[in-house]
Amino acid sequence: MALRSHPRANSALPVLAVLFACACPAFAQSPPPAPENARLEYAQVLRAEPVYQTLRATSMVERCEATTPVAEEQRRGVARWVGAVKDVLRSEDDRVEETDRSAGGDCRMVPIEREFRRPIAYDVDYVHKGVKYRSRLPYDPGNRLRVRVSVTPIVPPAGER
Repeated sequence: MALRSHPRANSALPVLAVLFACACPAFAQSPPPAPENARLEYAQVLRAEPVYQTLRATSMVERCEATTPVAEEQRRGVARWVGAVKDVLRSEDDRVEETDRSAGGDCRMVPIEREFRRPIAYDVDYVHKGVKYRSRLPYDPGNRLRVRVSVTPIVPPAGER
């Protein structure tokens, strides 16, 4: 009994051969890497020092120079108490004698610059198995720091062995 081939089977054979040839280099690549010799341990934190970012903001505040100062007796009730607290808390360079706007004081907008500091990272000194290390971390680790310990042998090239 003679085998007859189907005409479509003959045209698919070259396509399969090309696909097989393309897939062979993928199989011939290097073997997958061996599992790494690593474990997790804890290190003693010696110190965590914050690293700050300084932000500057400028705001405009109305300041009036005294032509006719507001008398202490004109402040009544809560306004008198609030004025006294403001006078105590105001810094020396912020002090401007308060004037009554209706008395025709010379008022103008003045820029006031303020600085804000916020921690953005921590420089951490820690010791693991008697050796001191320093790392910059995005958080304060507390008393202990989890570290990854990895041991990898150094294999010299074939000519240096």
